[in-house]
Amino acid sequence: MSLVFSHTDFAGHDPGPGHPEQRARAQAMRKGWQQVAGCDERLIADYDEAALWAAIEGLHTPAYLESLKAAHQQVASQPGKRISLDADTHIVAQSLPAALRAVAGAQQAVDALVAGQSHHAYLAARPPGHHAEPHRAMGFCLFSTAALAAHYAQQRHGFQRVAVLDFDVHHGNGTQACFWDQPDLMLISSHQMPLYPGTGSAQEQGAHGQILNLPLDEGCRGASFRSAWERGFEALHAFSPQFLVVSAGFDAHRDDPLAGLMLVEEDFAWWGQAIRTLGEELGTPGILSCQEGGYNLDALETSLLAYLSAFEGPAQAA
Repeated sequence: MSLVFSHTDFAGHDPGPGHPEQRARAQAMRKGWQQVAGCDERLIADYDEAALWAAIEGLHTPAYLESLKAAHQQVASQPGKRISLDADTHIVAQSLPAALRAVAGAQQAVDALVAGQSHHAYLAARPPGHHAEPHRAMGFCLFSTAALAAHYAQQRHGFQRVAVLDFDVHHGNGTQACFWDQPDLMLISSHQMPLYPGTGSAQEQGAHGQILNLPLDEGCRGASFRSAWERGFEALHAFSPQFLVVSAGFDAHRDDPLAGLMLVEEDFAWWGQAIRTLGEELGTPGILSCQEGGYNLDALETSLLAYLSAFEGPAQAA
């Protein structure tokens, strides 16, 4: 059974007409997970805002957070106003509440997994998070949600080693920047290269060698994707994390408009089954998957369905 953490706030974020991170993505996610027998929806509860901001400040700079609050005040005071934080990242009055709700949902999902309520939780959130760097918004993202979830698992529950696994087609530069000097936080990322944001070479390994980038060529199909991740899973075993967070971006699908990988639903199902099995081998209390990219609505729905279905029924060998 997968717990699905959702909220109506996620449909309120509106980056503007024609933007690929469109509001309809929230409905495509819902259509995907609702087809998976056994998914249990949890409405993300209200949260202590001061405590949440303090947790976010654990990875994002105070100067950036103050600038984000100031931008939110501008759009909140002028209905219909939209502000651009960078060339791709735009906010309206509902955007910051959605991003905060995503971080709160990630924390609540971690708590539920640690409490033994399920072996897997899915955060059906937007905006995504893995491009947000400590000092700036970037690439549709305001907060580095997956990185914050990993940090919360350490700070709140005492896990010493936590890993984030990212199969979005774009490199998780924000997660990498948050983890760069953190020896007990690992990032493994597969992504098309060259492609936005221009980071993610194999030579980028973190200050302690705890970052593994798996760049993939344009046109890469499932066999090469699986081969790359088999190396990644070996590195994961060596790191021996006590908790796992996934940045689940389905824009590596062959029908996605923003990139050029050629993955299909079966590849995401394979990945989900593999990491479920590895989580059991490592003895983690569960796996948290945070929604990242995926901009073809039909492909997002069917890929998410395939991925989540891998967490139902008996586990298989990877």
